[in-house]
Amino acid sequence: MTRTVQSPSDHVVVVGAGLAGLATALHLLGAGRRVTVVERDPTPGGRAGRLDLDGAGGTFRLDTGPTVITMPELVEEALAAVGEKLGDRLELIDLHPAYHARFADGSAIDVHTDPGAMEQEIREKVSAADAEGYRRLRAWLTELYRVQMATFIDANFDSPLDVLSPDLARLATLGGFGRLGPRIGRFLADERLRRIFSFQALYAGVPPARALAAYAVIAYMDTIAGVTFPVGGVRALPQALADAAADAGAEFRYGTTVTGLERSAGRVRAVRTVPTADPGADGDRLAADAVVLSVDLPAAHALLGRTPRRAVPLRWSPSAFVWHAGVPAGTGLGHHTISFGDAWASTFDEIITEGRLMSDPSLLVTHPTATDPSLAPEGHELLSVLAPCPNTEVGPFDWDRIGPRYREELGGVLAGRGIELGDPVVEHTISPADWSDLGLAAGTPFSAAHTFAQTGPFRSGNLVRGEGNVVLAGCGTTPGVGVPTVLVSGKLAAARITG
Repeated sequence: MTRTVQSPSDHVVVVGAGLAGLATALHLLGAGRRVTVVERDPTPGGRAGRLDLDGAGGTFRLDTGPTVITMPELVEEALAAVGEKLGDRLELIDLHPAYHARFADGSAIDVHTDPGAMEQEIREKVSAADAEGYRRLRAWLTELYRVQMATFIDANFDSPLDVLSPDLARLATLGGFGRLGPRIGRFLADERLRRIFSFQALYAGVPPARALAAYAVIAYMDTIAGVTFPVGGVRALPQALADAAADAGAEFRYGTTVTGLERSAGRVRAVRTVPTADPGADGDRLAADAVVLSVDLPAAHALLGRTPRRAVPLRWSPSAFVWHAGVPAGTGLGHHTISFGDAWASTFDEIITEGRLMSDPSLLVTHPTATDPSLAPEGHELLSVLAPCPNTEVGPFDWDRIGPRYREELGGVLAGRGIELGDPVVEHTISPADWSDLGLAAGTPFSAAHTFAQTGPFRSGNLVRGEGNVVLAGCGTTPGVGVPTVLVSGKLAAARITG
């Protein structure tokens, strides 16, 4: 039986209204707890942030975090905790294809989640042998997900011994403890296809050649389970969760920053807060029976007044430089375009090990108005370009100085590859320094890397030792980074309180 916080736990204060905090609140409410959510920003979302830019006679509504949603059944599960249905709160549009992949040699491959469509795409553009390999890869990815989900993802760990189960042996048999790149290569001979089904490891903070094959589960979520986009943008997801929680009785305190935790007798008794807009104002005291910290790990540790003991310091994922632009309509791009450079392995070495910007970048171009035109004024489109880059520990650049030049460089790279973005009427960039200013460790929105020593039971635990009633939630703790996993994280955090 997994450990839980010490009773009582009638009133729970959740710090942070990101996806993890909102999922926590919904599951707690469903279990009969009284919940207060404290959020420093004026709106919910956390890393799934929002930004409105005025121009061209209207408003461009940007998502500053995730660009799509995978595994919407996890959203459904969180809403179901309070008797809600996803369709009543959120309208999701399936993306077909999920991605458009473009390569340095001028070729292009569309990534379909429908098996027949993807097999035909590969047969026509690559080879019959790789189409057969894709069929086997799809079966392997599906089994890999089935084996991992209940035992290793949707589960709380009190000890590494907790993973000892028949599913562990099955995962080993499937090759989950080998390396991702070589494992994908067993199914697919074409280098372009290997990239399509392994690049996702970068978001886990590890190069595909060195990532555990178990992380192919991310490719399952992207390329098999399907990709969706909410009407109104990804910002509609946290708003829907927050609205459902409020209707179920949760109290939200937006624009409120937590400054400290009040302790006695081994428990947190209250949360101290101040208005975010006026940190010098008189603070408030919010009594609590239990506390969930759904903030970045260093921020949680600072509130707890402790540094976790680890034999090896936490290793942080690479960061991202993101360029958002509102442009005149007519780019002709789909929702997601991956522009692969010619370089591959050296790219990961540059941003992860050497602390350099990519010399031949692979870029993700998102065009949300291809799916929801209402996100931009009439006659205009909204685009974002994501360039993986070193985090601030590995590459401590002066982003105020190099950011504008790097934005120009990215525009030139895309133009050279035949992707013309047009002349922006509004634009906004987010650099690792900006992520750092938001309080994200090492200036990365992708948190702690999923190395073996930071995975599963070895990842920072969600039950805080020595604190009788404090739980962590979010991408820094179990099970990890990504929209699906942070929703699970909220569910697991709630379970630490409710049992």
